[in-house]
Amino acid sequence: MDALSNKKTSLGINVLKAARTRIEWTFNTFNRVCVSFSGGKDSTTLLHLAAEQARKNGRKFDIVFIDWEAQFSHTINHIEKMRSLYQDVIEHFYWVALPITTGNSVSQFQPEWQCWTPNTNWIRQPPADAITDPSFFPFYYDGITFESFMPAFSDWYSNQQPCAMMIGIRTDESYTRFWAIASKRKNRFADDKPWTTGTITGHAYNIYPIYDWKTDDIWTYFSFTKKIYNPLYDLMFQAGVGLHAMRICEPFGPEQRQGLWLYHVLEPECWEHVCERVSGANTGSIYANSRGDFYARRQVHKPDNHSWRSYALFLLDSMPQKTAEHYRNKVAIYLRWYQTHGFPDDIPDEQEKDIGSKDIPSWRRICKVLLRNDYWCRSLSFSPNKPNSYERYTKRIQAKRKCWSII
Repeated sequence: MDALSNKKTSLGINVLKAARTRIEWTFNTFNRVCVSFSGGKDSTTLLHLAAEQARKNGRKFDIVFIDWEAQFSHTINHIEKMRSLYQDVIEHFYWVALPITTGNSVSQFQPEWQCWTPNTNWIRQPPADAITDPSFFPFYYDGITFESFMPAFSDWYSNQQPCAMMIGIRTDESYTRFWAIASKRKNRFADDKPWTTGTITGHAYNIYPIYDWKTDDIWTYFSFTKKIYNPLYDLMFQAGVGLHAMRICEPFGPEQRQGLWLYHVLEPECWEHVCERVSGANTGSIYANSRGDFYARRQVHKPDNHSWRSYALFLLDSMPQKTAEHYRNKVAIYLRWYQTHGFPDDIPDEQEKDIGSKDIPSWRRICKVLLRNDYWCRSLSFSPNKPNSYERYTKRIQAKRKCWSII
């Protein structure tokens, strides 16, 4: 990716050499380095490369792992193996098993899910040395989301000194991840380091050494080096999952839910606890991987007797009241904004390419958001509200809706 634009350009070197050069630069530039690890193929590749460089430099680094409770035993075993394999270069291993809130895209009754909720029957027990005390991190608060936790962790980890957070995401995984790195709004360590982004405080920098790798590059690396990877991928392959569809992360997001069906196939005992713990898990395992209308995965259709507007209102009326009010607030803000930006009467019922990645306003786009259980309405250009201000926000928008006479 070009340093001065968001266009992809060839660097003239292979991605493995480029990644090693970036990691070497990171260790030479920062006294403190932390690797974000999930147990997936990308973060495993990054950890192998980081450990390789650390041994060359005689350095140590730290690791942070967010344990989502609903994790395959293969993933947990793999993480333990990686920790043991590189114990000589690991300073601290932050195994975080705290209540953290994330989206649950398989339920309208429980649109958000919190792992390790106190006083509940957990799917599995965390390791004895995991961080389970909320007071360990001074920034932690009840209801904190993953999106809030990680930046706060980076700030805490920096201790107001320059530090690096190495993250194994790749731009070809999704449009969202591409813009997480490529956006011109991002601060860089330097103009010639497009694979770095600065945090708000300015002390920590996110480093993406394998940002330009393809899925084939990852598996080529494992094939040539014979390095260990999560054996869950072998089981996924045997189950018929395509190489580009294999994901290991928190399981109930809009993309991740497509792999829920694997739980009851690979780990039936674990799946039983997941269904007891998480609303909508079994429904998601049945329908999330289909190409039909259930979660509007590919296309979105409406009944013939509805317009897209009337269908959206019908969907809202069919939801649990609390969830419906949440969506009504978001949709009202969306409609109000467009009233002052080119659509004073109403947005169109549908437009060309209105259900793609670009926010083209239409009632059909709103329907897709509702059908996908896109709780924070990211496809309508919203971001999650902070938990500690959500109630005040809700009451304020409900009052404004009465003035606007929208929804």
